Amino acid sequence: MNIDEIQTFVAIAELGDFTQVGRQLYRSQPAISRRLSLLEDELGVPMFERIRGRARLTEAGRAFLPHAEAALAALKDGREAVHGLKTGMRGAISLALVGTLADTHIVDVLRRFARRAKDVRLELRTASSAEVTDLVRRGEATLGLRYFASDRPELVSLEAGGEAMLVIAAFGHRLTGRRVRHARMLEGERWIGFPPVPDERDSSGHVLARQLIRAGLEAADVTLIDSLTAQKRLAQAGFGLALVPESSVRDELRQGALVALDVPAMRTTIPITAIHRRAGYLSPAAKALLALLTRG
Repeated sequence: MNIDEIQTFVAIAELGDFTQVGRQLYRSQPAISRRLSLLEDELGVPMFERIRGRARLTEAGRAFLPHAEAALAALKDGREAVHGLKTGMRGAISLALVGTLADTHIVDVLRRFARRAKDVRLELRTASSAEVTDLVRRGEATLGLRYFASDRPELVSLEAGGEAMLVIAAFGHRLTGRRVRHARMLEGERWIGFPPVPDERDSSGHVLARQLIRAGLEAADVTLIDSLTAQKRLAQAGFGLALVPESSVRDELRQGALVALDVPAMRTTIPITAIHRRAGYLSPAAKALLALLTRG
């Protein structure tokens, strides 16, 4: 088993198509098939099955995948460790973050770091919290910024601040401009929220459910929508109230497309968390950025 075979296996698992994998790895489709066959011959079991023209992981493939990803990430760490010895506060840092965090204090931290470390290139990409976790876990991003801590044992989660949550409603809602002192004033209102993320103790979906219980509104009608953009549009159209991060609705509030309701019983803050792989290599530059992000 060699690194090319492992890399090919992981690429097929991700893309599910031999032609696309060939393009990504700059190899012909027969070369991709040959690499996979060598790996399967060594392991003695098929890693994929073909279903409707797509390559799907077998049970053995699913068992092998996290170890293959870890092997590729470890190799990348080794390269970066050697590179770090030569360059110090130079090179590149890959940072994956939830898109709405670009409208919080985080962007000021990144700007401050860029001024201090002029020879470091920040490679940014946006994703959902779950996707940020996967990017860091696979070694595709050195650091991640997401909402809530990750429960993955191979990751380290560090506090990087928090963000206020707002109750939003359509323009002209009956409670606009009023302080909702008693939760019963919200009885009968429909709500829009995220479904709780499986295998995670906390998520935006958990927060909404928890706040409704605390406000005595556990019987409220909640429509689960897994897209923040869709939640905002539905709230704007009057289909319900939503509890969302403040940064995600600044433009809509400024434009008057949505209003924020003053509901003390629903006030809460969600944590922003910086994550990195527990066994992963952090360059001097990455350590410096992490220190800035998690400074109290």
